[in-house]
Amino acid sequence: MELAERFGLDRVSPERAWVYAAVAALFALVAGSLVFGDLVYDRFIWQYFWGPVVADANNAQCAVLTGGNVDLVYDAATCSSAEAEGRIVAEPGYTLVSEVGYAATLVFMLTGVLFLVRALDVVREPAAFFALVPYMFFGGALRVVEDANDAAVVASGVDQLVAYPLNTLLISPVIYFTVFALTLASLLAGVALERAGVVERYESPLFALGCVYLLATFGYLYWVVVGRLEPVLSNAGFYPQMLLLTVALSLVIAGTIYVAAERLVPAVTAGTGLMTLVVLFAHSLDGVANVLATDWASELGLPFQYSPKHPVNEFIIEYSSVVLPENVVTAIGSAWPFLLVKVVAAVLVVYIFDEAIFEESPRYAIVLLVAIVAVGLGPGTRDMLRATFGI
Repeated sequence: MELAERFGLDRVSPERAWVYAAVAALFALVAGSLVFGDLVYDRFIWQYFWGPVVADANNAQCAVLTGGNVDLVYDAATCSSAEAEGRIVAEPGYTLVSEVGYAATLVFMLTGVLFLVRALDVVREPAAFFALVPYMFFGGALRVVEDANDAAVVASGVDQLVAYPLNTLLISPVIYFTVFALTLASLLAGVALERAGVVERYESPLFALGCVYLLATFGYLYWVVVGRLEPVLSNAGFYPQMLLLTVALSLVIAGTIYVAAERLVPAVTAGTGLMTLVVLFAHSLDGVANVLATDWASELGLPFQYSPKHPVNEFIIEYSSVVLPENVVTAIGSAWPFLLVKVVAAVLVVYIFDEAIFEESPRYAIVLLVAIVAVGLGPGTRDMLRATFGI
């Protein structure tokens, strides 16, 4: 405490402290990369964070860093050999190191978002929560653009739709910063319009811009898949039954649980109100999309075999296929436990968000609830649209 008073740290606001921490972390990474390049940049930043993005963006099996030069490798055997030789190898996807780093970054950024909305005096009411829903759909749809990009590389005679390095903006985890930047810009635009007297509430333009981003992305996907990929890629096409059935079943599940909770256990929805319906829908969508695409693809007329893109989905589906009786798997598939897990988790979340949380810190509750919905709606939208367009 005496040390804090000596340097005046006791008088630093939380917002200013957050900025100082961000600048200090950035300075440490830059300085470390310059002074200890091999250790900090090559074997930490590049190997675990940027290298996987480079490999993914170029549709390579791995990327190998040697003396500042990056070699893209397109066969697994060469990647394994390079790794056995002790060279710096980065493969697409996540590692334990990167997941810990991204989780810490997410928590830190959520704190910054909370400070920002408090400074702007916004996101106090559920209207802001509903205005942000299109951005969660948009994030999932935008990720499918990169899936289509990969499909274009596989398809003979079709170039990348979005070339490197621009396509890195569409790859996890960079895509989260891309969507966040657009969302923040739209929020600031909405606030500016409200304070200029152009609109009554900032939520209206915020919601409208999110819908524009979503519709534009969906339209672009339709144009790319039907116009460019369908003639050269066997599975590519437009399968609206997947889209319509996924949304319809998710609405039925979410609506049924919401009505039942309102009548039988009102404490579940007491804090979140109608926001409960969005949380339930978001996680139902994730589960339903996996169930339909994994176990009912042929019945829906989808000419391909779906495989989950996320480790949790894959683990639950593989585990269920081993644990469940064979006749059950044959009759209803092995993906439905994932839907069950998602729905139960969503109910528990909304139950935890009671009235007291919203009374004490409504901004914190809404920002956190937005993040929880995004965890379901983003991946769910991606899985649904991948199956809808056959990519």
